[in-house]
Amino acid sequence: MKNPTMLSSTAPVPAARSRKGRRGTSWLARRLRRCRGAAEAGMSTAEYAVGTIAACGFAAVLYKIVTSGPVRTALTGVIEKALHAPF
Repeated sequence: MKNPTMLSSTAPVPAARSRKGRRGTSWLARRLRRCRGAAEAGMSTAEYAVGTIAACGFAAVLYKIVTSGPVRTALTGVIEKALHAPF
């Protein structure tokens, strides 16, 4: 039999919250907090600038790869084969 004076090693389980959320918090207050959080979710102007520069750099590298000799020859071969396919 357990000793009733011994403390349990596990913490007490808190009561479950109701479906309406925390007590004392109205629906409008919860909604306003969600809207404020969503307003901060977008990128700032500096982040747009960095993202645009990165996209332009990626596009330049991709353009150089696609217009290189071996890739151009391979793409031309694929297109010619597709155009001359028998129906």
